[in-house]
Amino acid sequence: MSFTELIRRLSAWAGLGLLLGWLAGCGGPRVPLNPSPGAQPGSTAPAPQPAAGEGPRAAAPGPAPLVPKLGPPRPVRTATELRQQAAERLVAANPERSYLGPVPEPLLAIPVLEVELHADGRVKHIAVLRRPGQAHDTVQLAIDAVHRAAPFGDVSRMPRPWKFSETFLFNDQRHFKPRTLDQ
Repeated sequence: MSFTELIRRLSAWAGLGLLLGWLAGCGGPRVPLNPSPGAQPGSTAPAPQPAAGEGPRAAAPGPAPLVPKLGPPRPVRTATELRQQAAERLVAANPERSYLGPVPEPLLAIPVLEVELHADGRVKHIAVLRRPGQAHDTVQLAIDAVHRAAPFGDVSRMPRPWKFSETFLFNDQRHFKPRTLDQ
């Protein structure tokens, strides 16, 4: 699937998300679509609290958005193909948590992750290569985005280790852009 096709499909999902959000607001209890791990069905997790010294930039995020169903990933043969496909899947799996426009100055935070994969593209391990000096919660936001975007495609034809790194460029709204898509 081309990147243009991916964006077109995301736009269709966004319209569906707005309709579902409007319908959800018509009545009944509000239940997050993606509750925290370990949360009981029907319960809501407490909003994350800002870290000490982070001030108003650490506003709590709103309700969890609808995550679109991703198509199957393409098999990849090179590290460049893997990194490009991973960046595209990060945006596709996180449409309400990412942006594609120009990178703002200054950025809120820039965490860097190294993602190790199993042969089938599932996440094996995530290492944090760089933690930002502020907005420490963006590290977990980036890790969660990686898990939502997985799997990343059959990497068994690539030489080992099956890893890629990604730099997450977070703006003040805590939306990210993979640096791979900014190059």
